[in-house]
Amino acid sequence: MSVSSSANIIKTRIMNSPDGSVFTTVDFADVIENSRVGVILSRLEEDGVIRRVMRGIYDKPVYNDFLKEYLAPSPSLVAEALARNFGWTIVPCGDTALNILGLSTQVPAAWSYVSDGTYKEYTYDNTTIKFKRTTNKEISKLSYKTALIVQALKALGKDNIDDTIINKLKNDLTDEEKANALLEAKAATSWIYEYIKQICKGDEK
Repeated sequence: MSVSSSANIIKTRIMNSPDGSVFTTVDFADVIENSRVGVILSRLEEDGVIRRVMRGIYDKPVYNDFLKEYLAPSPSLVAEALARNFGWTIVPCGDTALNILGLSTQVPAAWSYVSDGTYKEYTYDNTTIKFKRTTNKEISKLSYKTALIVQALKALGKDNIDDTIINKLKNDLTDEEKANALLEAKAATSWIYEYIKQICKGDEK
């Protein structure tokens, strides 16, 4: 396939993606080799189709009519794009996990993730994303929601989890997510799994 044809395919795929989508070169590895994807993305940036967030990461920006400006890229989507680029599995942790689950309304000072990759930190538009390496048992063989709950409970701490938090998670999780959590989180720290049983099974032990 020619570079021109590949460029058209990549542009069409981007144009058909929702506004706010974040891309990295590996997202188009099925179209053409990575080295040429980078050149094509750079040209699309010059044409105003996408915006460069950082090296190798681009987004299809969202325009806010009220503010009359383009919004900053979503930290979670940027983090996911970086993870795809490096082949990492990531899960939000700390204040980031609490924010995503609605257990905290505070915007994290830094968007933090545990991963099976290396320690890395990235900054763009005054936003910082941190990746922290963790033990495989905290992310491997766990669905995203189960791993997210484990990280949120860990962030809160054993003595800071009350009925309000338990009931919110109980009401927010689907039956399937509860069943998965009970099955998947057995290897988690014992006190975390005890709370997961309360969230997913009520008072039943």
